[in-house]
Amino acid sequence: MNMISRDERKREKGIKKFLNSFKYPIKGLKYAYRNEQNLAVDVGIAIVVLVLGFILKINPIEWAILCLTIGLVISCELINTAIEAVVDLVTEDYHPLAKVAKDTSAAAVFIFAIVSVIVGIIIFLPKLISII
Repeated sequence: MNMISRDERKREKGIKKFLNSFKYPIKGLKYAYRNEQNLAVDVGIAIVVLVLGFILKINPIEWAILCLTIGLVISCELINTAIEAVVDLVTEDYHPLAKVAKDTSAAAVFIFAIVSVIVGIIIFLPKLISII
């Protein structure tokens, strides 16, 4: 008979629990991608930017900056989605504070999207100008 010690069982539960913890963020990403048009647009733009980075052979520092920027834009969009969902859960009626919560979370995404465009211009424009 195959005996498993208590410590081994605890470790298996811990590993299983750890692996299961990835299900929830993946479900959140799927939900947001399917239900939030802006996230789908952000992902599409991110793919274009990554392809452009490969074509223009950007350096490792530029890659790091682009990856951080892409990650932050997508994270802001996910946080905005979460805030909107919580506000909708709390009230279906119009409330000025609900509007403030939704508008300011959308503004956060908007501001970082503008910053990401500026980052893209700083990284890509000189390379594109040198090609032309």
